[in-house]
Amino acid sequence: MADNRFNSSAVGRSHIAGNAPDDVKSFLENLLTSPRTGRSPTFAESVERRLKVTEVSIQKKSEEERKTEARVVLELEVSEDMLNGSGNIHGGCSAFLVDLCSTLALIALGMANTGEVTRSVSQSLNIVYHSPAQLGDKLRLVNTTLTLGARALSARTEIWNVTHHRLAVSGTHVKMAPSIPKSNL
Repeated sequence: MADNRFNSSAVGRSHIAGNAPDDVKSFLENLLTSPRTGRSPTFAESVERRLKVTEVSIQKKSEEERKTEARVVLELEVSEDMLNGSGNIHGGCSAFLVDLCSTLALIALGMANTGEVTRSVSQSLNIVYHSPAQLGDKLRLVNTTLTLGARALSARTEIWNVTHHRLAVSGTHVKMAPSIPKSNL
């Protein structure tokens, strides 16, 4: 029996495009939109809540057919709480988006491979700022996994300014499994 999970023509029942299982798509969407009860607001939560997942796909890597990669695409409109003093998207906001959205791609691949969410912490972010995005510009964030190993995980992100048809930001994100806290006995 053929495995249709990696068939790019397979379409889930979800309103989110892509061939990833519907439970993976739903998990990512709920992660961004579900209210967090009993906790204080987190950094840039207002920006996070406005992200819209538009595609989640799992496919064979073209460079190595025994490996798979995840592609997660999100959309967002630049709003006032994302701007710097010059009226462009703040570099820190762009870095936040690379961090968060690349992590979603890593989660999607982990869930598709094992059925479980892979826990990780950031080790490094490398960001390149190509062109500005301004208030009201529509952004498309394209995230693709690079590696999903036992110790190191990595993904790349491209933030496209759809309004002006240009690349605004690109970045790579390396993460690692969190270490177990040592006992203070």
